[in-house]
Order: sequence, then structure tokens, then C-alpha cells
Amino acid sequence: MERHFDEELKDLRKDLLKMGVMVQEAIFKSIEALKNRNKAQAKDVIASDDKIDEIELTIDEKCIDLIARHQPMAGDLRFLTTSMKINADLERIADLSVDIAQRVLELVDKPILKPLIDIPRLSTIAQNMIRDAIDSFVKKDVELAKKVVLFDPEADKLRNAVQDELINDYMSKDPKTADRAVALLLIARHLERICDHTTNIAEDVIYMVEGKVVKHHPEELR
Repeated sequence: MERHFDEELKDLRKDLLKMGVMVQEAIFKSIEALKNRNKAQAKDVIASDDKIDEIELTIDEKCIDLIARHQPMAGDLRFLTTSMKINADLERIADLSVDIAQRVLELVDKPILKPLIDIPRLSTIAQNMIRDAIDSFVKKDVELAKKVVLFDPEADKLRNAVQDELINDYMSKDPKTADRAVALLLIARHLERICDHTTNIAEDVIYMVEGKVVKHHPEELR
């Protein structure tokens, strides 16, 4: 019975890893659609969300079923409750990728407002954070999870830089740029929120492995 339970936990871990990969791909494609002004690619991101929603429901059902059937204790219970939290954060990240794709569709038929530099950089940060957060979960690597949490302020700084540039250098100087600037501003904000959800995942990994709550307590990471 215990061996069967372990196999089910491994399958659950694989499902979460698969979902993490799909979410990373959604972010990448949404920003590539922006860079390439590609409607089809943006629509692909929106269409792929249904598959991610299906996996989210499957993972939740598996977690609830495993808790009900095996009544796990201590570490195994933390693993399952953490899996449900990570599942929810990944689904929300996928939704934010859809939000980005929708903003891209608003922009593709309009003149380019500015060269895209900081937004792709912010996207790369978000994708790297998700990769490391999922790796930390799979490997139970607390140090890698801490790295993710401590990197979140970099995403905040970059989002703020994008916001300041769009408002001060474009919107305030030429109100006609407002619609394009607002769309880019929202994309940067969505990417920053993705990083926040990824930070949640890393914090949950730390709790899963060490039983330590670091949310709202960054001093615990030192």
C-alpha cells in the first residue's frame, strides 16, 4: 500500500512538472507574439489555456483523492497541500499569459510605440523564476527556492522602470500614445504578477521541505 502511494505521489509530481512547462511556454509564446506582432501566436496562447485548466482540475482531484484515501501525515501531507497551492499559482500564471496575449492582439495592428527591451527582459526573468521554482519543488531544494524569492525585487524594479518610461516619456508628452502605452504597461504588470505567483510557489516549497513559513518574513531567508 505504501509503495503504491509513493508511485501516486511521483505521478502527481510529474503532472505538476508538465503544467509548469506548459505555463513557461505560454509566457514565452505571448512575448514572442508581441515581439513578432503575430496574431496567430497570441491566439494559440489563449486557446492553450483550456488544456492548462483541465490539468489544474485533474491535479486538484488527485490531491483530494490521495488525502481522502491515505490520510497522510507530516511531510506527505505538506507535499499534497503544497501541490494544491502550486497548482493554483500555475493556473493563475497561465491566466496572466492569456491576459498578455489579449493585450498583444490590441497592439499588432497599431504602429510600434517603442523598441521592446525591458519587457522581454522581464519575461526572461519570469520564465527563469518559474523554472527554478518548479525545479526546487521537484528536487526539494530549499536554497534554489530561496534564490527565487530573493530575485523577486529585481522583477519589481524592471516593472517600475517600464512604467516610468511609458508614463513620463510617452503618455505625458503625447496623449495619442496612451492606448499603446497602457497596453504595454499592462503587459509589464502582468509579468510582474507572474513573478509574484512564482515567489508564492518558492515560499510554499520552503514550507513543504522545512515546515517554515517565510511568507511576509524575508528575514527568515537569511
